[in-house]
Amino acid sequence: MICGIMQPSYIPWRGAFDLIQRVDVYVFYDDVQYVKRSWRNRNRIKTASGTKWLTIPVQARGNITDGIPIRSILLDAGQDWSRSHREQLHQAYRQAPHYRSQAGLLDRIYAEIPELLADFTIATTELLARALGIEDTRFVRSSELDVVGTGTDRVASIMEAVGADHLINGPTARGYTDEALLTSRGLSTEYIKYDYAEYPQLHGPYEPQLSVLDMMLMVGAQARHHLGSR
Repeated sequence: MICGIMQPSYIPWRGAFDLIQRVDVYVFYDDVQYVKRSWRNRNRIKTASGTKWLTIPVQARGNITDGIPIRSILLDAGQDWSRSHREQLHQAYRQAPHYRSQAGLLDRIYAEIPELLADFTIATTELLARALGIEDTRFVRSSELDVVGTGTDRVASIMEAVGADHLINGPTARGYTDEALLTSRGLSTEYIKYDYAEYPQLHGPYEPQLSVLDMMLMVGAQARHHLGSR
């Protein structure tokens, strides 16, 4: 069985969904430390004035990076950010070829906002995966697995807990993965190559590092075909 293990992110880019479609089980690594100014609570869209960050405000109780796991980060209920993000998506993509057909999906993303960041970003990622036609991948949270350890040892324990013997990683994981440890436990890994063909975009030159929503609104039902590496 093949698995992927990644921290939950806000409306992720297409590389995340490429990995999701390649695995049998996808583990949201939600019990590791939250880091500010990361993909956990923000992502980029393309506007007439250039790329723009959509950032979810979270409650700052002291230093929120000081050992607090992603799954415990609270959204800032005092800000009406969800309506703002929905309106910014409308302004940026209302001229996109498939905006009208995907508008209902955008509405569903922001229809219900829970208290916890991870609850929102995980639900959104699962919703987008299904909208892309990825039906067979099973989703699990690492916080549900009751595993211990750190680094590759903990990754190996997560794999064993979900019954996987092969891991697909992002390319940067090569620098910190102890492949010998995995091998000693009968496990293997490979590293995905993020090498994607361009697709039509609004607002000037092609920009690859955007939320998957950009691609979905531009190519519609063909989005799944744009997930694979060229």
